[in-house]
Amino acid sequence: MVPTALKGGVSTGVSFTMKKTLQHFFSRCFYPQICQPRAFVSVVLLSVFFVGGQLLADTTQAQQRRPASEAAALQKQATDAAKHGKTNKLEQLLRQGVSPDTADAAGSTLLIHAVRENYPKVVSVILRYKPKLNLRNKNGDSALKLAAFAGNEEIVDVLLKAGANVNPKADSYKPLHYAAFQGHPGVLNQLLSAGADVNAVTKNKSDALMLAARNGHIEIVKRLLQTNINLDHRNENGVTAEEWARKQKNTKIADLIAKARKGRR
Repeated sequence: MVPTALKGGVSTGVSFTMKKTLQHFFSRCFYPQICQPRAFVSVVLLSVFFVGGQLLADTTQAQQRRPASEAAALQKQATDAAKHGKTNKLEQLLRQGVSPDTADAAGSTLLIHAVRENYPKVVSVILRYKPKLNLRNKNGDSALKLAAFAGNEEIVDVLLKAGANVNPKADSYKPLHYAAFQGHPGVLNQLLSAGADVNAVTKNKSDALMLAARNGHIEIVKRLLQTNINLDHRNENGVTAEEWARKQKNTKIADLIAKARKGRR
């Protein structure tokens, strides 16, 4: 441990205290009768110890800063590769040790970028390095949610097989909500087969049937009516899926829901 008196000054090569000690000793050595050889050797060795120690510390700090800078540069390269479909480049960086969970300032991971830009091959490469599948960006979107929103059945299939969560508890909007809202029956079927909860609700208490009914997606509505979805559920405004469909003048959808309700009684 470096004594308190020596802290702060060693960065200049020799501490202020050490300089004073050496100056005092060498001034005495002009008088041979009082110069002690052993003391001289001790002081010299002590000065070398402190100077050498500081040089080593400075070198170590520089080495620590350099890898951190290099790591940031590699992470940026990996993000760019994922966004632009550079499969080989990304795999090279992942082999070098770049984390598959690398994320940008918006919280979008390599996987999220690859899904958003529709690069299935890039997605497959990232999955080989075992990323955390359910990470969300600052907008609350995960890779699976974005794939469901885009209706990308190929990527949805790959993510589900890798173990992506179809019912993330922390999310208000689930992947099923995105598929219903956008009107993607293929993705909807994939999610239902994977165990998606048809009665899950969003922040404003809307379920998948309401979202599909509002937007006029009749094929989605037909598929959801084959499940155990609650036809009497009301959102925070007190509106059912049938009522919302009628308000949007989606009469055929409203009639389908009404008929399904009567059939359950």
